[in-house]
Amino acid sequence: MLIQSMNFTLAIPPILLFWLLPGASGSVADEQRLVYTEHSPRWLQSVGKLDVPGIQFEQGRRRHQRESCSGTLVAPAGKRLADIVVTAWHCLEFYRDLSQSITFTLLPGSDRAIRREAHRLADGGGMDADWALLRLSRPVDTGAIPAMELNPAPGDLRRPVTMAGFSGDNGLGQDGALLTYHDNCRITRQNRQGSETDCSAYKGASGGAVIQLTDQGRAQLTGVISRGDSEGTSIYVPVAYFRRPLDQYLN
Repeated sequence: MLIQSMNFTLAIPPILLFWLLPGASGSVADEQRLVYTEHSPRWLQSVGKLDVPGIQFEQGRRRHQRESCSGTLVAPAGKRLADIVVTAWHCLEFYRDLSQSITFTLLPGSDRAIRREAHRLADGGGMDADWALLRLSRPVDTGAIPAMELNPAPGDLRRPVTMAGFSGDNGLGQDGALLTYHDNCRITRQNRQGSETDCSAYKGASGGAVIQLTDQGRAQLTGVISRGDSEGTSIYVPVAYFRRPLDQYLN
């Protein structure tokens, strides 16, 4: 079965569909996500909205588009300034015109919003390694907005996960205007190309965060959201599998 979404086409089995098309929304009764508010965990503030200008060629003609995704500001524990963002490779797939800026916004729509240009550093190069790293034009003070620590492991099957991003559904996510998150999810399967969870997310959450808490309650970025079916199956790429290039830029 072929499903075309997020500006690419893949052959995948029917049980694992890609994000629903923009404008899709789930049943209110079945909604398990929450909207970020000032009462939500502070570490969610490190998940930002990514705006990527792109170019696609259709029948020999060039078509400009903008890709809305998510990303996570990361830094080693205790670091005062952070300028590295983790996102998904497919969010940058059609970014070709370097004169057009990628933008990353933390706390969009609030009076504390921080907006930065972002520059591509490295990526996995395809859906089988759906990760990418960006560097911000100016660092963010982690005293004002926290950066996420990194989980050294692919994910602990015994611990719940939280999945967060700017889902583009026309329900709770309000077409990507609001940060939504699904907590107390489970990792149901692990592998190098993408670990599976029972979290819900929609197109626009791609590149967002998969988070686990330590015994001490510290949030750690465990993975980057890659794909899912918008109903309760979401796939992430474990951060542990691209730690070498990530550590290179963090250090």
